[in-house]
Amino acid sequence: MPVAAQVLRHAQATPARLAVQGPHGGLDYAALARRARAGAHHLAARGTRPGTLVAISLADPVEQLVAVLAADLARATPLLCDPAWPAGRRARIMAALPAALHVAEPLAAAPSARAAAPAEIAPRPDDLAWANFSSGSTGRPRAVIRTRASWLGSFPHLNAITGIGPGDVLLVPGPLVSSLYGFAAVHALATGATALVLGRWSPGTLPDLLRTATAVHLVPNHLPAVLDALAEAGGPLRVAIAGGAHLPAETRARAEAAGVRVVAYYGATELSFVAVDADGTGLRPFPGVEIEVRPHPEAGHGLGEVWVRSPWLSAGYAGGAPGPLRADAGGWMTVGDLAEPYRAGEPLRVRGRGDGAIQVGGATVVPEDVEAVLRRAPGVRDVVVVGAPHPRLGAVVAAVIETGGGPVRRAALEAAARDGLDPAQRPRRWYVTPALPRTPTGKPARALVASRLADGDPAIEPLA
Repeated sequence: MPVAAQVLRHAQATPARLAVQGPHGGLDYAALARRARAGAHHLAARGTRPGTLVAISLADPVEQLVAVLAADLARATPLLCDPAWPAGRRARIMAALPAALHVAEPLAAAPSARAAAPAEIAPRPDDLAWANFSSGSTGRPRAVIRTRASWLGSFPHLNAITGIGPGDVLLVPGPLVSSLYGFAAVHALATGATALVLGRWSPGTLPDLLRTATAVHLVPNHLPAVLDALAEAGGPLRVAIAGGAHLPAETRARAEAAGVRVVAYYGATELSFVAVDADGTGLRPFPGVEIEVRPHPEAGHGLGEVWVRSPWLSAGYAGGAPGPLRADAGGWMTVGDLAEPYRAGEPLRVRGRGDGAIQVGGATVVPEDVEAVLRRAPGVRDVVVVGAPHPRLGAVVAAVIETGGGPVRRAALEAAARDGLDPAQRPRRWYVTPALPRTPTGKPARALVASRLADGDPAIEPLA
């Protein structure tokens, strides 16, 4: 997925074209190529070898991309980490991963004299060329590994669908540690376009950025703010690529009224693109994707489980970490998403995750990951995490704590959440109950908890 070879070609053909612009400055293609080469020297001097996993924890998104390209030139596998992780959590995650090197400072801008230059890049489609954390990673990290072809080969299809080309300026308004935004940035670089990378969601900067941006790649819940800023500042924005959650019909209609075409898609970190809705008529298979909705005995309501076979699938989790990704002998994969029965030629109607996963904006939060952290907090006998409706994010995390009648302090719960969870995973709503309802096998009955919570069961009380 890293695109060093493409960046080097663009540096020869259009050296002065702006490649990437971040909050603290930018680089044209020639400068980006020079920085990547110097970074590759630096990594080689630190012992990086082909095939090794290089963890990257940098706050500046431009420096993140430099390090990613440098790792690619060194034939290593870059893994973007969240620089905001507390030190203790970062140490736990790094200890659980087979990372040979951790880059926590910007790479040198000049070649190192301590190591020979890495061998000339000879990228292969099956190179393990990218890794990123799936949404919902905690102390049980799940770093998804991708081959070069699994994303790089999808770029021409996405360009054909969206009309994006070398003359575009693509706004990437979120953190590159997210697979969606990381993909968006390197897609722009592979295409020869300009990537405007914010590093984090910052609505106040949108009016200035939209004066030059011709395209934006984002999660659906951020599109209304982009349209607000476009109405204020104007600009050449013509297409919005939205993925990661359901796109409301009214948001699409508002964008089209503003002259912005919306291309929405459904996928997963582990599966990449699955289906795309380019005109508001429903999700259809992304080019090269086969879809089956298979019967699932526990789905209920006539729903089935979405299985996918395509060139865009990931290679699984680093270090063999457990996770929702499953595969069969025929090359099909699933992460447990549920959908209505599907026939080729009809729209795919996705209805959520069969494992109770919660869509918080563009992040998929796995309840078991949050529960594993909260169970360590004082006073917690057990816990169930469910989604609670939210007008802007779609859902937020709600935690129902089983106390057994003993005391539990919200401050202690929130401290545990801050130390072990990403922002999207942290509960926004806290409840307590003496005893959770359980299944015949003794497990907490998650669906029943969610139902009782929605019905206002007095036995589940808000925690002040």
